[in-house]
Amino acid sequence: MTQLNSFSVPDFHLPFGNSKHPLAARANAEAATWAVRHELVTDAVDQFAGIGFGHLAGRVSGDVPYETVVLLAEWMAWSFVLDDQHDHLIRTGEVAAWRPVAEAITEHLATGSAGGSGARRNPLVKGFVDVCDRILDGMPEGPAARYRAHVPLMLDSLDQEAGNRGGEGRPTVRDYILMRRHSSQILPMMDMVEAGLGLDVPQRIHDLPEFKALVASALDVISWGNDVFSLPKEHSCGDNNNLVSLISSWEGCSLATAVRAVEGRIQDRIEEYLAGERLLTETLDARGETDPQVRAAVSRIVRSYEDWIIGADLWQRYECTRYSDERFAAGLESAYTRPGLVSVA
Repeated sequence: MTQLNSFSVPDFHLPFGNSKHPLAARANAEAATWAVRHELVTDAVDQFAGIGFGHLAGRVSGDVPYETVVLLAEWMAWSFVLDDQHDHLIRTGEVAAWRPVAEAITEHLATGSAGGSGARRNPLVKGFVDVCDRILDGMPEGPAARYRAHVPLMLDSLDQEAGNRGGEGRPTVRDYILMRRHSSQILPMMDMVEAGLGLDVPQRIHDLPEFKALVASALDVISWGNDVFSLPKEHSCGDNNNLVSLISSWEGCSLATAVRAVEGRIQDRIEEYLAGERLLTETLDARGETDPQVRAAVSRIVRSYEDWIIGADLWQRYECTRYSDERFAAGLESAYTRPGLVSVA
C-alpha cells in the first residue's frame, strides 16, 4: 500500500459543548509515568505521552474527582499499548502469542486470578490487574457487571480485526460497524465514567432498545470519526479495519469520495442520536419511569455520551499527536512500541 500524502479531516459539525478537567495535563503525565512503571513503555516516553490519554480522560469524565480522571487515563494508556501490541503481532505473524495474554485478562475478570505464572508476569497482564482492581474497587454493581462483560467483547473484537487482515479477508461494512463498537474499546470506559459520576443507571434502562440505540449512535459517531483520523496509517500499512477503506473497496470509489461518504454517515448518525434522545424520554414517560433519581441518572448519562462524542473529536484534533506523527501516518509502528512485550515474562 502507498502512503496517503494529501489528506485533511473534515469538520463533522458536532452540536455539543465540552469542557475539560483543569488538571487533565497532570493526569496525562501521571498516566504516562504509570505505564513506564509497569514497563508497558520503555522508550520514546514523550511520544507516548503525546497520545494525550489524560486530555481525553479529562474531556469525557465530567465533574468527577481528579483521582477518577487519573484512573481513566491510566486505563486509556494501557488500552493504547494493548492495541499497538496486538497490531505488532499481526504485522509479525505472531498472533498466536496473544492468546495467553487475553486468557489471563479474562480469567482475572472472572475469578480474580490471572492464571499461570508466566501470564501473571507479563507487563500487559500486570498492568491490567493493577488498574482493573482499582476500577472495580467500590464500583457500583451495575457498572461493574457491564464492565466485566464489555472487556472480553473488546478482546474478542481484536481477534476479529486480526482475522479481517488475514485469511478471512475484508468484512462487510455492516459487520465491521458491529465489530467496531467493541474494538473502539469505549464501552468499558463508558462504564468507568458512569461509576465515576456516581451513577448506576438500572439495567432495565440499559436493556431498553431505545437506550441501546442511543449508545450505538454515540459509539458509531466516535468510531467512524476516529477511522477518518487514523486513515493515513491504516491505508499505508494495508489495514482494512477502517470504514473509509471498506467503503472505498466495496463501492469501488476513491478514498476522497469514501471520506465524504463517512462524513455524511456521521452527520446522519448525529441526527439519529438527537432523535434518539427525544425517543428515550418519550419511552421512559410511556413506561411510567417517574423515579426522579432514575430520571436524573439517565439525563446525566446521556450528557456523558455527548461529552464522549465531542470530546473525542476535540482530543484528536488538538491534543493528540498520535494521528499526526510521521511514523504513524507512514503506517509504521510507534517508536515507543516494545516488540517483545507480549512474550516478556
